[in-house]
Amino acid sequence: MKRREFIEKTAAGSALLSLGVSLSSFETSKTRQLTVLHTNDVHSYIDPFPADHPRNANMGGVARRAALIETIRKENPNVLLLDAGDIFQGTPYFNYYGGELEFKLMSMMQYDASTIGNHDFDNGVEGLHAQMPHAKFEFISANYDFKNTVMDGFVKPYKIFHKNGIKVGVFGLGIELAGLVDKGMYKETVYNDPVETAQDMVRILKKEQQCDIVICLSHLGYKYRDEPTKICDLKLAELTQDIDLIIGGHTHTFLDKPTVAKNLVGKEVLVNQVGCYGINLGRIDFYLDNNKAKAFEGKSIIV
Repeated sequence: MKRREFIEKTAAGSALLSLGVSLSSFETSKTRQLTVLHTNDVHSYIDPFPADHPRNANMGGVARRAALIETIRKENPNVLLLDAGDIFQGTPYFNYYGGELEFKLMSMMQYDASTIGNHDFDNGVEGLHAQMPHAKFEFISANYDFKNTVMDGFVKPYKIFHKNGIKVGVFGLGIELAGLVDKGMYKETVYNDPVETAQDMVRILKKEQQCDIVICLSHLGYKYRDEPTKICDLKLAELTQDIDLIIGGHTHTFLDKPTVAKNLVGKEVLVNQVGCYGINLGRIDFYLDNNKAKAFEGKSIIV
């Protein structure tokens, strides 16, 4: 989106929102753009849904997603492509290939990073490890400790990306596996408190590394009506600070645009999730002026 169009749409009261800054600053200074594309809970859906499917007819499919991503990259090369976990399990492709096809296709689409969901343990921690050579992107999880498993050394707590002069820190959080995944599948993987972990990550990424944007790749779930005290993305936003965007998964929540939540100190944080099965591709455009003030536009694109 051109800067002039960005300003005009914002002034007209569209879905574009400023994050506590004067929009006039974006008109008078050179604006840098970062496009964040994201998926979650694709669950091995490689092919599009058939034309006679009762809910998702002709939707999804890796080839279509790849074409869409390529088109967006031609529009703006400053793209981060992220996934919020549950890459595995859901179609015969996983049953037959064990995740090899999913990782190879994500690598071809040039994903930058993914976190790990509970279903990514469905062939055990050894099954996940066996497919790692096929992944040409980073796996990020800060609250899963894999040091006593074969996955030790294959997962990083965070990763810093440099795009168009914008320093972006990305860290990952996974859901508690006990009671959700058989112990024999995740073995000695240790689950650490996601809120405490997030605070540690933010201290490193925002305070020490001076990242312009901090993104959390979360597989905690958007929210839980029946378990209001359970940690979810909305609660994570409320209990932390200095996270700009939480990209979620696990609950298969379809959002047309990001939820704007308030963090621990009353500042805005974006929370987004795009359902499941590769039906949608999330897109969030950040705009930074010379003073690092931020504005954004977010939407969900049907594949």
